[in-house]
Amino acid sequence: MRLLKLKGYALRGNRKRLSPRQDAQRDQQFRYIARQRRKFEKADLPRISVDTKKKELIGAFKNPGRTWRRQALDVFATDFPQDAEGKAIPYGIYDLGRNVGYVVVGTSHETAAFAIAAIRAWWLAVGRHHYGGKNELLIQADGGGANGHHAWLWKWGLQQLADEFNLTITVTHYPTGTSKWNPIEHRLFCHISSNWAGQPLRTYETVLKFIRTTTTETGLRCRARLDRTAYETGLKITREQKKQINLQPHRTLPKYNYTIRPHPNK
Repeated sequence: MRLLKLKGYALRGNRKRLSPRQDAQRDQQFRYIARQRRKFEKADLPRISVDTKKKELIGAFKNPGRTWRRQALDVFATDFPQDAEGKAIPYGIYDLGRNVGYVVVGTSHETAAFAIAAIRAWWLAVGRHHYGGKNELLIQADGGGANGHHAWLWKWGLQQLADEFNLTITVTHYPTGTSKWNPIEHRLFCHISSNWAGQPLRTYETVLKFIRTTTTETGLRCRARLDRTAYETGLKITREQKKQINLQPHRTLPKYNYTIRPHPNK
């Protein structure tokens, strides 16, 4: 072992960096995302990174990690969902300019309506107060899931936000297999996971407490709220609704980048 250490060897785990499916336009999209972020930053406009964190079972379940204790905590020997009090679905909004997180914990399903409701709650509670007078918003999101670039319900919901708050909303999506580069993953979610490592998430209030007490030396702060709305799955928008979306695809990779503008007189 001493000889191995002298030659630079150490016990190391695996590192998740490879993607089995790599989008041929990945690098081009990454550069475009960076340009859009700089553009909004220069204009002092709000820019957020959004995503759904891993779903968590509520109850006395083992949570990976260790804590300083005299004795280990006893938890369930199995992780069967039927033994849970419910499930927590944390949808996060990370403010790139202010280093502040806002997490809405859902209890039913991860749907586009849930994602839109979370962003709406953030704008009402935080966004409009810190960005008063600003009528443009940049959202950086993953390419799949409830806020995926193919999801028309997501775009329909954004149109409702645009009309309600007179906001011009620009969205840039990360390509498939690159969600680890979405800022919310390494600037917010990883710190939340560290904060509750080794702690059973026995109740929803436990989940909210750990999110709210997540901080870093660089000044990260986080707010959290519970959303008990029962979101319906399997919904689809009609052709007429799709036509009503004031969608303007960008010239650069329009499937990943687009702007939704409010309708006049809304």
